[in-house]
Amino acid sequence: MNYRRLFSSIAMLLCLSLSIMAKAPKYVFYFIGDGMGLNQVVATQYYLRSCQGELGITPLGFAQFPYTGIATSYSGSSDVTDSAAGGTALATGHKTYNGAIGVDVDGRAVTSIAELAHRSGAKVGIATSVTINHATPASFYAHQPSRNDYYEIGTQLAASGFEFFAGGDFAEKVNSSDPSAPHLYNITREAGYAIARGYDEYEALSADADKVLLIQKADMVEEALPYAIDAREGDLTLTQVTTAAIAHLYDKRHKEGFFLMVEGGKIDYACHANDAATALREVVDFDRAIGVAYDFYLQHPKETLIIITADHETGGMTLGNGSYALNFKALQSQQVSQPGFSRIVNRMRHESRDAVTWEQMKEALKANFGFWDTIPLSERDEQALRSEYERSFQGDRNVKMAESLYYRDEPIAALAVRILNRIAMVSWPVGSHTAAYVPIFAVGNGAEHFCGQMDNTDIPKRIAEVAGYGAIDN
Repeated sequence: MNYRRLFSSIAMLLCLSLSIMAKAPKYVFYFIGDGMGLNQVVATQYYLRSCQGELGITPLGFAQFPYTGIATSYSGSSDVTDSAAGGTALATGHKTYNGAIGVDVDGRAVTSIAELAHRSGAKVGIATSVTINHATPASFYAHQPSRNDYYEIGTQLAASGFEFFAGGDFAEKVNSSDPSAPHLYNITREAGYAIARGYDEYEALSADADKVLLIQKADMVEEALPYAIDAREGDLTLTQVTTAAIAHLYDKRHKEGFFLMVEGGKIDYACHANDAATALREVVDFDRAIGVAYDFYLQHPKETLIIITADHETGGMTLGNGSYALNFKALQSQQVSQPGFSRIVNRMRHESRDAVTWEQMKEALKANFGFWDTIPLSERDEQALRSEYERSFQGDRNVKMAESLYYRDEPIAALAVRILNRIAMVSWPVGSHTAAYVPIFAVGNGAEHFCGQMDNTDIPKRIAEVAGYGAIDN
């Protein structure tokens, strides 16, 4: 007997019967921490306590939610999912092959929880800290055979009619195979969306706009929002994005309420680069955004449901290196992300015409990682940094960049991060995804249906039943 299927069926029947008896939540928040496995959550809590000079954990806000569970994340083509298949599972309740967006394993379009919510009359918002046509957000409004069909995905964003979108920007705003095709900004505006660049511009135009696309200002170095560790005053943040979404979607006169999905997408980026300090600050930033939703819940406790989960774990993050200890306080000394320090090194190259001295590099490493200052270095580690400096600045200038999924960084930046990770006693066996369980946290009306062990496809099915959106197609 397939006990998992039996228990899942019983749980769904119980969920349905209880949903009929209880009034459905009017406001549904669905937070997805891309790449955020169980260890990313607990590591952040160890880090926060270590910042106070104490042992143990300081709980994140969402980790204190009363209902918790774990989910499997395998895809329809592999035990290890990618973000497209993982996002599709969380959005539609269907397994699919790695790389697919909003279609099943046979390539047929499947309805997302966001589309169901919209059809039921709810307002819908989709937000992320990465590009708005990236895999996870795209899974809620698009249907494409490949996650790389960025332009086509962007056109489906405009066609969705959802009331609110937010992210860093579009990836690939023009159709590279058809130069005569319109720019995605033009398609989006023609579909009735006001495009706001930055939070201030959003505040200025949102009152008069039925549909909004909120993106960052035009002078950013990448299309995603900046890492929390690198953020400057005036940069768009995930907390602002969540605040803007609620402000735009909430209308107490609108009896069907709203559905809002918010992705903390750059947790995954940092874990692909095995950058522990940056990843943990992204989890803290994700928690702040969830805090905005929690404040809303406190005002509407009987009408609100908040679900937090992840599409997969990234990096195989391991806490400890065999010495029965952690030293997470060392991660406080890192002041920039690995790509952020790479940009600093690039600037040093440009300003000195590649004549950077070792003393100058030492000062940069001291200022951004605390080496030789708050973080003592062994002779071996100092020699490794010196050797990397000499290869990069005194060798044949054919520098081999350190590559992760989303970045090509200066090798000395990657080495500095690896050294600090080791000092903090954090290990990374891989730079890609793993098949580890992902966590589930829930609070609010219907939250009791999201505890225990389940598959990722069960989560949107349960949301649909609890919220009264109708059953997801099987």
